[in-house]
Amino acid sequence: MALKKKPVTGMKDILPKEMEIRDYVIGLIKETYGMFGFSSIETPCVEHIESLTNKQGGENEKLIFKILKRGEKLKLDTAECEADLVDSGLRYDLTVPLSRYYANHANELGAPFKALQMGNVWRADRPQRGRFRQFMQCDIDILGEPSILAEIELIQATTTLLGKLGFQKFTIRINNRKLLKAMAAYCGFAEQDYDNVFITLDKMDKIGMEGVEEELLGAGYEKQAVDKCLSFFKTVSNDVEGVRYAKELLGIYLEEGTAEDLETILSMVEDIKTADFNMIFDPTLVRGMGYYTGPIFEIAMDEFGGSVGGGGRYDEMIGKFTGSDTCACGFSIGFERIVMLLLERDFEVPSAAGKKAFLVDKKASPDRLKEVLVLAAKERKAGYKVSINVMKKNKKFQKEQLAKDGYLDIQEFFA
Repeated sequence: MALKKKPVTGMKDILPKEMEIRDYVIGLIKETYGMFGFSSIETPCVEHIESLTNKQGGENEKLIFKILKRGEKLKLDTAECEADLVDSGLRYDLTVPLSRYYANHANELGAPFKALQMGNVWRADRPQRGRFRQFMQCDIDILGEPSILAEIELIQATTTLLGKLGFQKFTIRINNRKLLKAMAAYCGFAEQDYDNVFITLDKMDKIGMEGVEEELLGAGYEKQAVDKCLSFFKTVSNDVEGVRYAKELLGIYLEEGTAEDLETILSMVEDIKTADFNMIFDPTLVRGMGYYTGPIFEIAMDEFGGSVGGGGRYDEMIGKFTGSDTCACGFSIGFERIVMLLLERDFEVPSAAGKKAFLVDKKASPDRLKEVLVLAAKERKAGYKVSINVMKKNKKFQKEQLAKDGYLDIQEFFA
């Protein structure tokens, strides 16, 4: 039986055109984030299963690719449960690995520590447009900074990058987990139900207000609490005035300083932004991860029809490794979705000098071939990308393929 030539479902082969764009975006990420003081780090793709299943990863913990124990440790005949078989798994994001990394190396790192991490992650998800089972993530995190300077810098760095890639009119949505909890308490939901209520609220942009109402009532929540909740969303606006309204309405339920921090982030980012985007307050924004403790944010792009990045503050995650909480805040861009959108735009990687292709007659003498190689070396030194190819019988098709790959300057060298 012939071997399967297609990749495993949810994973993909990457062709040269896309790879060129990916390499360019990675380079621009490192250059841009480096200007903001972020240092590149790397963590293993495999983590201890206890770290991945600490009830902080939300729905993603159901999507872990788990790894069996190896060698003598794997006892299939006596195993009574999954824990007897599994001791590690492929990481589903970069935040849990970063938290472990910082806990392990805190004494060797500065405070605050600004980390840039790029790498593949794996989720046993249902593949769809812009969503894969193996995909690249790109995170920037600031560890050890308790003030909202962290949130402001993360948003500024990320939006600066997107602006350099030519994206415009996108939207940064921001909320605060503390405000969500205050809203739930104000409406009368029981504390143990908060997470389930938030999961439903997060679907607001997909199923609308009526869909949220139907789902909450269907889950058995009191109509009075549901009505109060929806009334809040109907009356609050998406700007600084909306934050002030929420503060006044939620009163004693809202932790002191929460509204003021949101207001400052909104106004400050607007004043210093270097890209063309909108910043709005979105009280329905939840973010799926259970580890968020404060401000949360997300990037929305109309051309994608959904989120292409997000993040927030997670001040309690590192403490699960060290026993002492450390302030932490991060922002992740949807690398795969950004690359997909660039491909759909027929994006061309900028080049100072461009590309040249040299077609050499297959009957060319060694001296003639040497002449071409010397010329190619000279052109490369001048900054050109030069591809040398033996001239094919179907030269017209060969030129078309080279032009498709960006080689518009094609020169022929005959014997």
